[in-house]
Amino acid sequence: MMDTTLSLLGIAGAMTVGAMSPGPSFVMVARTAVSSRADGLAAALGMGAGGLVFAIAALAGLQAAFLAVPTLYVAIKGLGGAYLVYLGIRIWSGARQPLAVTQETGASPRQQGRSGHTFLLGLATQVSNPKTAVVYASIFAAFLPREVPLVLALAVPAVIFCIETGWYAIVALALSSAAPRSAYLRYKVWIDRAAGGVMGLLGLRLIWSAVRGN
Repeated sequence: MMDTTLSLLGIAGAMTVGAMSPGPSFVMVARTAVSSRADGLAAALGMGAGGLVFAIAALAGLQAAFLAVPTLYVAIKGLGGAYLVYLGIRIWSGARQPLAVTQETGASPRQQGRSGHTFLLGLATQVSNPKTAVVYASIFAAFLPREVPLVLALAVPAVIFCIETGWYAIVALALSSAAPRSAYLRYKVWIDRAAGGVMGLLGLRLIWSAVRGN
């Protein structure tokens, strides 16, 4: 039982540090949250779902599949990079469009539908980088025992879901408050162009990595 607890704590610590590292997921949640707190939280939930997918995939041996079929990893990495470039272009091109700020008074059917779309966008953004799956698998290899008990196999994905969702929910709540939202609206064009540029560069870096075979 002690070994199981230590393994879980080790994975939780490593994944918390990883979740807090800036990247495409942070950019997406931050930009979404300033227009709507509900959408920001929906995006955070999507990030948690993406983490859950990676955790299950890593436990199932996705890293072994990538090693066995290197072209699969390269192809998925290239597609993930292309998706990030697409998001970057969309953010950049919409920089001058006025932002419709949602008043958080209640969840209308329209708002619920938009939050569902934002959840899927968050999920897609999270899973667009297959390197994350390799990071997950590496962390699991470092902390999990050779024979993983069922209780640990069930606990690890649940803990990762809570870490990813919790961190991005904090980001969403912080950036949807009045002061950050006011600052964003004042400098929207430049912030959106910076966010779109960062997203695009991250995508290009991923594509270049796939082309080089790294």
